[in-house]
Amino acid sequence: MESVRSLRALLLLSRQRLTVSYMRARCCSKLANSSATNDKSRTADEVKRKLSAAPSFQEFLRAASARGTSDGEHPENNSYLPEDVEMGRSRKVYFETYGCQMNVNDTDIAWSILQRRGYQRTLDLNEADVVLLVTCSVREKAEQTIWNRLQQLTAMKKKRLKTHTPMKIGILGCMAERLKTELLEQEKLVDVLAGPDAYRDLPRLLTVADGGHQASNVLLSLEETYADVMPVHHAPQGYSAFVSIMRGCDNMCSYCIVPFTRGRERSRPVRSILEEIRMLSDQGVKEVTLLGQNVNSYRDTSEQQFCGSDLTKLSQGFKTVYRTRQGGLRFSDLLDSVSQIDPDMRIRFTSPHPKDFPDEVLHLIAERRNICKQIHLPAQSGSTQVLKAMRRGYTREAYLGLVENVKRIIPEVSLSSDFISGFCGETEDDHQQTLSLIREVGYNVGFLFAYSMRKKTHAYHRLQDDVPAEVKQQRLVECISVFREKAATVNGALVGSTQLVLVEGESKRSATDLCGRTDGNMKVIFPKEDVAVETSESNTAPIIAGDYVLVKILSSNSQSLRGRALIHSSLRDTVAHYEVNTWRQTPT
Repeated sequence: MESVRSLRALLLLSRQRLTVSYMRARCCSKLANSSATNDKSRTADEVKRKLSAAPSFQEFLRAASARGTSDGEHPENNSYLPEDVEMGRSRKVYFETYGCQMNVNDTDIAWSILQRRGYQRTLDLNEADVVLLVTCSVREKAEQTIWNRLQQLTAMKKKRLKTHTPMKIGILGCMAERLKTELLEQEKLVDVLAGPDAYRDLPRLLTVADGGHQASNVLLSLEETYADVMPVHHAPQGYSAFVSIMRGCDNMCSYCIVPFTRGRERSRPVRSILEEIRMLSDQGVKEVTLLGQNVNSYRDTSEQQFCGSDLTKLSQGFKTVYRTRQGGLRFSDLLDSVSQIDPDMRIRFTSPHPKDFPDEVLHLIAERRNICKQIHLPAQSGSTQVLKAMRRGYTREAYLGLVENVKRIIPEVSLSSDFISGFCGETEDDHQQTLSLIREVGYNVGFLFAYSMRKKTHAYHRLQDDVPAEVKQQRLVECISVFREKAATVNGALVGSTQLVLVEGESKRSATDLCGRTDGNMKVIFPKEDVAVETSESNTAPIIAGDYVLVKILSSNSQSLRGRALIHSSLRDTVAHYEVNTWRQTPT
């Protein structure tokens, strides 16, 4: 109501401005003939002076926004429903998460909000009162998976309508924003829709749905980062966690739906991120992955002292579709602070853009033992012509120059990448250039997909999806084949080395084996057995999830490494601190 009263005052102020302008025009025409007119002129000047001191329309909007938030925090209850009505009353919520790691983090955020309102979480779909699907819209196949799942859940819901607690189905995330009309009006398969920036509104939406109505909030925000919402982390065994540091994307690559489903870039304040990571460290978490749609474009301007005049530095030869930005704490500043919280906690980040790897970021990664020497460099294509059509902001030559710079500064680096086969206008020669790029760089891990056109994107409006589906699939198969061939060679170079592995748990294929990941994010499988605790003693201990162990690599393929655990270790006591040559003699 305060905002409404302020708006009415502003409208009244605008009317007064019009009146003053009219008075001034009349006064000017008769200024020499009337003393009364002089009085009016003085009155008009006085009013004009007061108006000039009043807040502008932009200042009014900023003030109204400030009344609604404080330090980036949003009120928990801003709806018309009483707070006690929005309580969960121990209803059970079941989550299904699809897509990227950001969706995993979104699930944790949504659950944190609902838990505060009295909801309970269940891992058993059959006992759920509310089923929430956290969805992805990046590719058509991901959306089709959700449509199929909704049909199954709707059939299950109909069987439960006669019970006292009918099931409610909700769609969260990117698909909610992109397909709101189809989901609510045409197919009528869901009760609740909540976009990526509307999770705070979930309690109200579910309350409306309980009243027999469909409820939706898919509004995107320029400010929402959930900085004050501490996610309820559900990492396996509690050894690792995802921490969101920024949301949205401004790159506007022509194939990508993300800017339209998750909105513009905005970064979470540094202090909020550090607080969460300190909490995770206190809980014994051994690995944190910093998340964002364009994680290394992070820029915190939440406090006045951060708003300097320094221009953002890009990788050499790269450019953006938006104007170069100034000020703020950059990704290197955040990475520096995060790495100092716990020397025994690994730090990863995803998903970055190649343009945001200035030398200071690379040198920091090289210097800090707990920042993983693994970098994701999504190339998308090896053809400059296709990269231009994709609006990626770099050429093939600039990308290869970045790779060379990365390997020079971080010699032991492990690289991963994304590639799209069959983008608009891609020729056979373009495809061959992509294959040659894969061979030249040599990646450990890759994510490769056939192109699928998404509505709202630049490509949808300006380009033609002219590569036949069968050609896309054929090129994808060839890319995967070359990728695995090269990865096998890269991984083979690790045979005989000793790697520090963070244990994830039992291998999916054998209960007698354990699996974990190296600093370079390579999966390592090794026998489940007790190993030494210290090199100088004979006592041994079993290996459990969350342990660091030194593993000698004995064999490899394109997707994983195999070895044998040697000793319990830590990031503080890495291979350099051990006489590992003695372990290399261990019988195999």
